[in-house]
Amino acid sequence: MIDKARENARKGNYRNVEFRLGEIENLPVADNTVDLLISNCVINLAPNKKRVFEEAFRVLKPGGRLLISDIVLLKKLPETIKKSRTAYVGCVSGATMKNEYLALLKDAGFQEVSIIEEAHFPAETIIAEAAAEGVGSSKTFNAEEIASSIASVKVCGVKPK
Repeated sequence: MIDKARENARKGNYRNVEFRLGEIENLPVADNTVDLLISNCVINLAPNKKRVFEEAFRVLKPGGRLLISDIVLLKKLPETIKKSRTAYVGCVSGATMKNEYLALLKDAGFQEVSIIEEAHFPAETIIAEAAAEGVGSSKTFNAEEIASSIASVKVCGVKPK
């Protein structure tokens, strides 16, 4: 992905971007050096989301912005889904409650934290595959209820100046 991003930047003649390979909990970037940090549906996979948001705050310049697309929960998931490999790979079982997610951003120091878009997450396939794994069955959980427990959100925040 890094090579493809660099190639696309070259093709587009974008000289003000840089792509680095690193861990989301330990970004390979100096303090207060980044203008904009974007994340596309990976924070829900991180076990220590608090650390991820603290790290994002650390690298952003004062006035720097954060834009995240991620999966959050509107209701708690049944244990059978939380333990499903398919649900984890599908970015569902690692997700946290929406209000907790926003609180973690604010606790890290971000201001103007808001959800700019929220949509139903099409979880039916993941739920069906989880049931096929043998971690549950249609008798142990209600697929419609679980699907209504999951949302895709776009969240923004700003590091104060």
